[in-house]
Amino acid sequence: MSEHGERPAGTAGSVPETFEPPEHTLWQRISGISTVWIGLVLIVLYLAFSIARPDAFPTRFTLQTLLIETSVLLVLSIGMTFVIITAGIDLSVGMVLIFSGVIGSKTMEWLSPGQDASHAGWEIIAAGFVTSLAGGALWGLINGVLVARAKIPPLIVTLGSFGAALGAAQLITGGVDTRTVPENLRDSLGFGTLLGGVPDLVLVALVVTLFGAWLLHTTRFGRYTYAIGSNAEAARRSGIGVTRHLILVYLMTGLLSGLAGFMNLAYFGTTTIAGHGTDNLDAIAGVVIGGTSLFGGTGTIVGTVIGVFIPSVLRKGFVIAGVPVFWQPIAVSIVLVAAVWFDQLRRKARDRK
Repeated sequence: MSEHGERPAGTAGSVPETFEPPEHTLWQRISGISTVWIGLVLIVLYLAFSIARPDAFPTRFTLQTLLIETSVLLVLSIGMTFVIITAGIDLSVGMVLIFSGVIGSKTMEWLSPGQDASHAGWEIIAAGFVTSLAGGALWGLINGVLVARAKIPPLIVTLGSFGAALGAAQLITGGVDTRTVPENLRDSLGFGTLLGGVPDLVLVALVVTLFGAWLLHTTRFGRYTYAIGSNAEAARRSGIGVTRHLILVYLMTGLLSGLAGFMNLAYFGTTTIAGHGTDNLDAIAGVVIGGTSLFGGTGTIVGTVIGVFIPSVLRKGFVIAGVPVFWQPIAVSIVLVAAVWFDQLRRKARDRK
């Protein structure tokens, strides 16, 4: 087997469609049980805040705003789930989000008369959308190549991309937020609704989530993701192109960061350069709280969805209940540490088998 995961000359056959990562049945059952417990925690939190503030928390408006505010983070977290399952990490997603929003908004400005995109048509909006996706994909490709081919630790690579993407966004804008976002974009994706009042942003996040669940849990791509996270060398010897697969995983994460940047632009009507300093940590926290192991090989999209909503419900509930904002990061940190501790217990249970 070559260093880059290709099959050596003379090796016959191909990887069977039924290839499964080296998981233990008991381990799979424990993982499923943990997802149920995480779901119960989310339900308990929602009920507790509903009882504390029955007049404000369990309302349609609160639920709608909660879903909207979580949509962008959920899109980031879907990509992060794939990366962490491969035993990697991506610290750059928040800054890639900013960069993608910046180049998308600047593209729409440059294509608009007088460089005022406020009244831009759909063809200009489409160009901005494609540019945002391309910008995110570019950073994802850079991360993937450096991690998979140059063998640089993902922590170092994505930490470098964190600073580089933010610096590039600030160079393009001069450090000043772009505010001439097309009204058509804000009225549709930003604040529009479909299907009886479901916000468009939520529908986009739902589509991404369903696609991620399908890709991870029903396709060869998903099985290879689990296999690489469980044991990259064993996956390579089984015929999996580990290098190519890791590049694709980071590329997809960057692409989703670009989409999140465009969604953020549509909702806020500005590039919000200073507003995403903790998005990478929030995405990682949501994924880990949802049961995805930082050591790789384990995780589900359902768990990620639940894990992302637990901090969101905590923050929203604290605000409505009048709890000082200083308690919010403390509570989220406690939940995160508890999730990692439980993950370690699961790993010990698996290793004993």
